[in-house]
Amino acid sequence: MVSGGGLCQTPAMLRALGVILVLVLALAGWCYLNILADPIVRRATIAVPGWPAGAAPLRVALISDVHVQGPDMPPERVARIVEQVNAQHPDIVLLAGDFVGDRVLGTRDYSDAEIAAPLARLSAPLGVYAVLGNHDYTYRGIPRMWEALERVGIRVLDNRVQHVGVLTLAGIGDVHSGHAAVPAVVLAAARMPGPILAFMHSPDVIPRLPSQFGVVLAGHTHCGQIVLPWYGQLASASRYGDRYRCGVIHESGRTIVVGAGWGTSIVPFRLGAPPDWWLVTVGPAQALAKVRAAR
Repeated sequence: MVSGGGLCQTPAMLRALGVILVLVLALAGWCYLNILADPIVRRATIAVPGWPAGAAPLRVALISDVHVQGPDMPPERVARIVEQVNAQHPDIVLLAGDFVGDRVLGTRDYSDAEIAAPLARLSAPLGVYAVLGNHDYTYRGIPRMWEALERVGIRVLDNRVQHVGVLTLAGIGDVHSGHAAVPAVVLAAARMPGPILAFMHSPDVIPRLPSQFGVVLAGHTHCGQIVLPWYGQLASASRYGDRYRCGVIHESGRTIVVGAGWGTSIVPFRLGAPPDWWLVTVGPAQALAKVRAAR
């Protein structure tokens, strides 16, 4: 009798398992389709104390985590998204690391030259600058990706400071791979004129920065990449959890912008964290009020 009851239940169990399998596959398909969407252009305006009198605001494009890899982020797709960035006419372009793809599920890896080539098309009157990410250090080594970017005219600012327009642009190396030379950058920035705009791959270095680093731009977190309703992100790429996960963050008088990036890591899925890049307008408070009113 018991055995017969079990046999009767088997078709129902198989149907239930079939439904579950279909739902799982549908969710996986949806998560994959999400990574194929064009990155969202997000916008922010940040008032910067000490902005030189008479100087116009600047539009800064923040791009991170391109993760060039097949099939979803080949160089051809990067080139197309680059044209979308150029269409917004940024004054400065900042590339916040992780150019290299690392997924086991990828279909093709690309050389450093192939990765850098479409990024060479980025155009901004005050220049295009980059820092390397943890994947660039771990999977390719410093000289290779660094040299490929410099070869196409993208200035790498890992632990370097440069005067750009009215800004002191401070790039900080990746903290997760042990390349963040914070004291050296702080000292170099103090010797330069103009308000400081800092950028780095991971926001985890931010608690080590002094207060004069009032505007900080970063990536690395992918905004969680897979963020479930009512639960949150499945895993955090930051040792600080949700503290610097995504978007515009105000903390102790500092304004931080963390982007979701273009590509993916570990798995080719996104859910609740669509790809994006930021167009951040920085300048004096009065001028930025006019920018907001014009939108």
